[in-house]
Amino acid sequence: MTFTTKLLAGTVLALCLGTAAMADEVSDTLNSALKAYEEGDVTYALEELDYAKQLMQEMKTGELSAFLPAAPEGWTAEDDSDTTAGFAMMGGGTAAAKRYFKETGEEFTITIVVDSPMIGMMGGMIQNAGAMGMKTVRVGREKFLDNEGDLSALIEGRILVQASGEPRDVVLPLLESIDYRELGRFGY
Repeated sequence: MTFTTKLLAGTVLALCLGTAAMADEVSDTLNSALKAYEEGDVTYALEELDYAKQLMQEMKTGELSAFLPAAPEGWTAEDDSDTTAGFAMMGGGTAAAKRYFKETGEEFTITIVVDSPMIGMMGGMIQNAGAMGMKTVRVGREKFLDNEGDLSALIEGRILVQASGEPRDVVLPLLESIDYRELGRFGY
Protein backbone atom coordinates (compact mmCIF):
# COMPACT_ATOMS: atom_id res chain seq x y z
CA MET A 1 0.00 0.00 0.00
CA THR A 2 1.51 3.35 -1.06
CA PHE A 3 1.70 6.38 1.20
CA THR A 4 -1.11 8.07 -0.74
CA THR A 5 -3.35 5.02 -0.36
CA LYS A 6 -2.61 4.90 3.37
CA LEU A 7 -3.36 8.62 3.67
CA LEU A 8 -6.66 8.29 1.80
CA ALA A 9 -7.59 5.20 3.81
CA GLY A 10 -6.77 7.01 7.05
CA THR A 11 -8.87 10.00 6.04
CA VAL A 12 -11.80 7.80 5.10
CA LEU A 13 -11.44 5.82 8.34
CA ALA A 14 -11.33 8.98 10.46
CA LEU A 15 -14.42 10.37 8.75
CA CYS A 16 -16.24 7.07 9.11
CA LEU A 17 -15.42 6.76 12.81
CA GLY A 18 -17.23 10.03 13.43
CA THR A 19 -20.40 8.37 12.17
CA ALA A 20 -19.57 4.80 13.13
CA ALA A 21 -22.78 4.46 15.12
CA MET A 22 -24.74 4.42 11.90
CA ALA A 23 -24.02 2.97 8.50
CA ASP A 24 -25.23 5.81 6.37
CA GLU A 25 -24.90 7.26 2.92
CA VAL A 26 -21.83 9.28 3.90
CA SER A 27 -19.82 6.27 5.07
CA ASP A 28 -21.02 4.22 2.10
CA THR A 29 -19.89 6.97 -0.27
CA LEU A 30 -16.51 7.30 1.46
CA ASN A 31 -16.01 3.54 1.21
CA SER A 32 -16.93 3.71 -2.46
CA ALA A 33 -14.32 6.45 -2.97
CA LEU A 34 -11.66 4.34 -1.30
CA LYS A 35 -12.56 1.30 -3.39
CA ALA A 36 -12.50 3.35 -6.62
CA TYR A 37 -9.11 4.79 -5.64
CA GLU A 38 -7.68 1.34 -4.91
CA GLU A 39 -8.95 0.20 -8.33
CA GLY A 40 -7.17 3.14 -9.97
CA ASP A 41 -10.30 5.13 -10.83
CA VAL A 42 -9.17 8.45 -9.38
CA THR A 43 -11.82 10.44 -11.24
CA TYR A 44 -14.66 8.45 -9.71
CA ALA A 45 -12.96 8.49 -6.30
CA LEU A 46 -12.88 12.31 -6.44
CA GLU A 47 -16.54 12.42 -7.49
CA GLU A 48 -17.46 10.22 -4.54
CA LEU A 49 -15.43 12.37 -2.14
CA ASP A 50 -17.20 15.48 -3.46
CA TYR A 51 -20.56 13.79 -2.99
CA ALA A 52 -19.65 12.74 0.57
CA LYS A 53 -18.62 16.33 1.29
CA GLN A 54 -21.95 17.56 -0.06
CA LEU A 55 -23.85 15.13 2.17
CA MET A 56 -21.90 16.21 5.24
CA GLN A 57 -22.49 19.87 4.31
CA GLU A 58 -26.22 19.16 4.22
CA MET A 59 -25.94 17.65 7.70
CA LYS A 60 -24.24 20.81 8.97
CA THR A 61 -26.92 22.97 7.37
CA GLY A 62 -29.58 20.99 9.20
CA GLU A 63 -27.77 21.53 12.49
CA LEU A 64 -27.42 25.25 11.77
CA SER A 65 -31.14 25.55 10.98
CA ALA A 66 -31.88 24.64 14.60
CA PHE A 67 -30.65 28.13 15.61
CA LEU A 68 -33.35 29.84 13.52
CA PRO A 69 -36.34 30.75 15.69
CA ALA A 70 -39.79 29.26 15.25
CA ALA A 71 -42.46 31.46 13.70
CA PRO A 72 -44.14 33.84 16.14
CA GLU A 73 -47.86 33.50 16.75
CA GLY A 74 -49.85 34.38 13.63
CA TRP A 75 -46.87 33.86 11.33
CA THR A 76 -45.69 30.94 9.20
CA ALA A 77 -42.04 29.98 8.68
CA GLU A 78 -40.39 27.84 6.03
CA ASP A 79 -36.80 27.01 5.18
CA ASP A 80 -35.51 29.32 2.47
CA SER A 81 -33.40 27.01 0.30
CA ASP A 82 -33.02 29.66 -2.43
CA THR A 83 -31.14 31.95 -0.04
CA THR A 84 -29.06 29.05 1.23
CA ALA A 85 -28.15 28.01 -2.32
CA GLY A 86 -27.20 31.59 -3.14
CA PHE A 87 -24.67 31.70 -0.32
CA ALA A 88 -23.24 28.34 -1.36
CA MET A 89 -22.55 29.74 -4.83
CA MET A 90 -20.78 32.76 -3.33
CA GLY A 91 -17.80 30.84 -2.03
CA GLY A 92 -19.00 28.17 0.32
CA GLY A 93 -19.42 27.96 4.02
CA THR A 94 -22.55 26.71 5.71
CA ALA A 95 -25.80 28.65 5.52
CA ALA A 96 -29.36 28.29 6.78
CA ALA A 97 -32.25 30.66 6.19
CA LYS A 98 -35.87 30.84 7.17
CA ARG A 99 -38.59 32.98 5.58
CA TYR A 100 -41.34 34.21 7.89
CA PHE A 101 -44.61 35.43 6.39
CA LYS A 102 -48.26 36.26 7.00
CA GLU A 103 -51.21 36.05 4.64
CA THR A 104 -51.40 39.85 4.78
CA GLY A 105 -48.17 40.03 2.75
CA GLU A 106 -45.74 40.92 5.52
CA GLU A 107 -42.53 38.90 5.38
CA PHE A 108 -38.92 38.80 6.45
CA THR A 109 -35.99 36.41 6.28
CA ILE A 110 -33.38 35.49 8.87
CA THR A 111 -30.15 33.99 7.54
CA ILE A 112 -27.13 32.53 9.32
CA VAL A 113 -23.89 31.95 7.41
CA VAL A 114 -20.83 30.27 8.93
CA ASP A 115 -17.23 30.22 7.69
CA SER A 116 -17.86 31.81 4.31
CA PRO A 117 -15.16 33.85 2.55
CA MET A 118 -17.87 36.49 2.09
CA ILE A 119 -17.82 37.10 5.85
CA GLY A 120 -14.20 38.20 5.68
CA MET A 121 -15.11 40.84 3.11
CA MET A 122 -18.01 42.22 5.17
CA GLY A 123 -16.66 41.58 8.67
CA GLY A 124 -14.65 44.76 9.13
CA MET A 125 -17.53 46.95 8.05
CA ILE A 126 -20.00 45.21 10.37
CA GLN A 127 -17.67 45.20 13.38
CA ASN A 128 -16.79 48.87 12.95
CA ALA A 129 -20.17 50.19 11.81
CA GLY A 130 -20.55 52.61 14.72
CA ALA A 131 -17.04 54.02 14.27
CA MET A 132 -17.77 54.53 10.57
CA GLY A 133 -20.89 56.55 11.38
CA MET A 134 -23.26 53.81 10.29
CA LYS A 135 -26.46 53.10 12.17
CA THR A 136 -26.41 50.18 14.60
CA VAL A 137 -29.14 48.44 16.58
CA ARG A 138 -28.49 46.51 19.78
CA VAL A 139 -30.19 43.14 20.05
CA GLY A 140 -29.44 41.68 23.45
CA ARG A 141 -25.64 41.75 23.70
CA GLU A 142 -25.11 41.87 19.93
CA LYS A 143 -24.74 44.94 17.74
CA PHE A 144 -26.39 44.77 14.34
CA LEU A 145 -25.53 47.06 11.45
CA ASP A 146 -28.76 48.65 10.21
CA ASN A 147 -28.40 49.16 6.47
CA GLU A 148 -31.70 50.61 5.24
CA GLY A 149 -33.68 48.12 7.30
CA ASP A 150 -31.47 45.10 6.69
CA LEU A 151 -29.78 44.01 9.91
CA SER A 152 -26.37 42.26 10.00
CA ALA A 153 -24.25 41.08 12.92
CA LEU A 154 -20.93 39.28 13.06
CA ILE A 155 -20.69 36.62 15.78
CA GLU A 156 -17.24 35.40 16.89
CA GLY A 157 -15.73 36.91 13.72
CA ARG A 158 -16.94 34.00 11.56
CA ILE A 159 -20.74 33.84 11.73
CA LEU A 160 -22.97 36.28 9.91
CA VAL A 161 -26.56 36.72 11.10
CA GLN A 162 -28.80 38.76 8.82
CA ALA A 163 -32.44 39.79 8.91
CA SER A 164 -34.18 41.51 6.05
CA GLY A 165 -37.77 42.66 5.86
CA GLU A 166 -40.35 44.04 8.24
CA PRO A 167 -41.99 44.54 10.71
CA ARG A 168 -39.14 45.44 13.02
CA ASP A 169 -41.24 44.85 16.17
CA VAL A 170 -41.50 41.16 15.17
CA VAL A 171 -37.97 40.73 13.76
CA LEU A 172 -36.07 42.10 16.78
CA PRO A 173 -37.58 39.75 19.40
CA LEU A 174 -36.85 36.78 17.12
CA LEU A 175 -33.25 37.89 16.71
CA GLU A 176 -33.00 38.30 20.47
CA SER A 177 -34.22 34.72 20.99
CA ILE A 178 -31.18 33.25 19.18
CA ASP A 179 -28.57 31.73 21.51
CA TYR A 180 -25.55 33.65 20.17
CA ARG A 181 -23.14 32.11 22.66
CA GLU A 182 -24.01 28.61 21.49
CA LEU A 183 -24.12 29.75 17.86
CA GLY A 184 -20.57 31.06 18.26
CA ARG A 185 -19.48 27.50 19.10
CA PHE A 186 -21.10 26.04 15.98
CA GLY A 187 -18.77 23.68 14.19
CA TYR A 188 -16.33 23.31 17.09
